[in-house]
Amino acid sequence: SVVSTQSTGGPVWEIKWIEREYHAGEERTENIITTSTDGKVTQWMIRKGFESVDLMKLKRVGKKVSVPEGEQKEQKEQEQPAGQDSKSQQQKLRGEAFISRNAGGLGFDFFPTNNNIYLVATEEGFVHKCSCSYNEQYLQSYTGHTGPVYKVKWSPFVPDCFLTCSSDWTIRLWHSDVTKPILTFVSSTKSVNDICWSNVCATVFGAVSDNRIEIWDLRSTNLDPVIISNVSDPDVRLSTFLFTDNSSTLLVGDSTGHVTVYLLRNIAEPSTTHIMALRDIVLPMPSGQSLTHSNASIVSNGPER
Repeated sequence: SVVSTQSTGGPVWEIKWIEREYHAGEERTENIITTSTDGKVTQWMIRKGFESVDLMKLKRVGKKVSVPEGEQKEQKEQEQPAGQDSKSQQQKLRGEAFISRNAGGLGFDFFPTNNNIYLVATEEGFVHKCSCSYNEQYLQSYTGHTGPVYKVKWSPFVPDCFLTCSSDWTIRLWHSDVTKPILTFVSSTKSVNDICWSNVCATVFGAVSDNRIEIWDLRSTNLDPVIISNVSDPDVRLSTFLFTDNSSTLLVGDSTGHVTVYLLRNIAEPSTTHIMALRDIVLPMPSGQSLTHSNASIVSNGPER
């Protein structure tokens, strides 16, 4: 093993193996990509002694409210007591306009067909579309969440479609060409800790909050989950969620260190109609088309260490 002398300046929120070339024309190799609350998306190169390079330095996105000079003078005269030094007031104004601090990075996901493009979620509630070619400039920023965005996941079936989940109790469906969410899903008053698309059916995804598992099928409804499985133990907090690649099996991790395996029943087999249904939801739906209903269930195979 190799120990790197470099480190991040904050907790690492997510880590993934990504196959990409470091420079144009070089051989594609697997590298480790991490996001950290220090505001950096970092690539770690194993073949180069575990050196690291920052793919992006996340900056806070804010709005600076401009006040006409005449109004600023009038406000100062009204608010400042007679004889008071204006130095403290000037420092306050400068502090309110300061928006250049880093934004903590949380979840991220690379575009399925282009490993030079990725999405990264932040503590301030934004999702940014980034390129590995630029480390200080966003390609696009997406707004809609009102709390930290924990995870972001591209659809494995429909390019340019992705999901996010947040501490604001919501899951949101997006198209990369639109800066506002296409759909917002709310079914509880708990933070949504993780999300994952099904690798079998394009319209199915799952999520976990602190005490329950949800399975959504957009062919059926976008108002409520088609399956809800609650955790009976109040001391157990569900933290992570994953669908397997080629089946309707899912894994759920919790705060006690257990991984529970579940099997979904009556989930439809892959077909182009499911992909078309998701496209119609993300893009304008043709007139006369409706979503069909499904009957799904979930079975637990018990916890595993």
